[in-house]
Amino acid sequence: MEVRIQAIHFDASERLQDFIQKKVVKLEKYCDDIKKVEVSLKVVKPESAMNKEAGVKVLALNAEFFAEKVSDTFEESVDVCMDALSKQLTKAKEKLRGK
Repeated sequence: MEVRIQAIHFDASERLQDFIQKKVVKLEKYCDDIKKVEVSLKVVKPESAMNKEAGVKVLALNAEFFAEKVSDTFEESVDVCMDALSKQLTKAKEKLRGK
């Protein structure tokens, strides 16, 4: 599984990148056919609360899954995205099994 982390207009800390890597690896328990994960991080409207946006795109099961969230911290945004993606992947896998 290939993981790309893109921080737009700032440098993501080593700690943040490690956190994202750990979270992304957990997606494999919902789907073992994940080819690529792209995480984009950006700060929207600096100097305000709720300004850390994370977008996560997962290429798996010959489809594309996407989640985007804005919160106080990048960790929180990534967390919520991972929850949403785990639900999407589970649903897609159940659909495939149903066929």
